[in-house]
Amino acid sequence: MKKYAYIRVSSKDQNIARQVEAMKSIGISEKDMFIDKQSGKDFFREQYQLLLKKLESGDELYIKSIDRLGRDYDEIQEQWRYLTKKINIDMIVLDFPLLDTRNQVNGITGKFIADLVLQILSYVAQVERENTKQRQAEGIRIAKEKGIQFGRPPIPIPNEFEEIYQLWKENKISKRKGARLLNTNHNTFTNWIKRYENDR
Repeated sequence: MKKYAYIRVSSKDQNIARQVEAMKSIGISEKDMFIDKQSGKDFFREQYQLLLKKLESGDELYIKSIDRLGRDYDEIQEQWRYLTKKINIDMIVLDFPLLDTRNQVNGITGKFIADLVLQILSYVAQVERENTKQRQAEGIRIAKEKGIQFGRPPIPIPNEFEEIYQLWKENKISKRKGARLLNTNHNTFTNWIKRYENDR
């Protein structure tokens, strides 16, 4: 049985010292620490993949906190099951004692407790994502009702537009010619026409 640690920060300029010290304090040497400096959006990380090849049944894998493993709880659950059931290792999350598969409480195994906790965390995260989307949608709706516009502000219609518009309206020039005369592109000229006609 060997002890390994997985350490992750989201970018190369972030500090790993706190996680490294936590692992040293429980007796894990630096040669057994696998460190990634990249986003936790998925599990295609160089050191994490190397770690998977090293792990054997009965080993212990330590992480400082559950978000060091990843960001998406559904994917975390999938990896957790792979590690604890397929490879058959123990997982220990230092900042979350309930996520320690070595534990046994009143005959209930640590693996069962950890699976249950992860399912609850996944559910809470999903509810929060849905609530966030709903709050954003409501905020946008209220803002639009108040006349707040989103996106880039419209390009002002130049003073010379009306004269060029009349030439286009009388079929004396094309839209593309009108756009060139106003030093703009076809799409902008078309938008100016719509705005001008709506405001009349």
